[in-house]
Amino acid sequence: MDNNKKNRMEQHLITLIIIGVSAGILGGMVGVGGGIIIVPALVYFVGFSQLNAQGTSLALLVLPVGILGAFQYYQQGHVDLRVVLILALGFVVGSLIGSKISLHMPQEILKKVFAVFMILIAVKMLFLDKKGKQSNTDDQQKAAAVHHP
Repeated sequence: MDNNKKNRMEQHLITLIIIGVSAGILGGMVGVGGGIIIVPALVYFVGFSQLNAQGTSLALLVLPVGILGAFQYYQQGHVDLRVVLILALGFVVGSLIGSKISLHMPQEILKKVFAVFMILIAVKMLFLDKKGKQSNTDDQQKAAAVHHP
């Protein structure tokens, strides 16, 4: 790491800590973090390029940073390890493909793709999810059935 990058990193230490804690809190609360919190925060508050922010967010996933939060959910029966393993395998392949595609895209197009994706997810969640509310008891019963077949 050259001195310029090192100095920038030191200048943004508190901002980075706040971003990490915020992403951790939101990740623990609603299961989001990397793409929705860390990427935009690194771009707008730290000055990272879209590619650097995305790469940093993906690198964060390499380490078991969410292990304590995930363990809390697991203890309450809200984690299906079979699904986690399948998703993890898909994520490994998908992240390889996605990174190869994004590294060949212009930054401005990549930012727009990212923004459109977030808008579409928000619109779906706000206006198109018509499923009735499910009680916490129903969720716990389903989770118990997964862990105790």
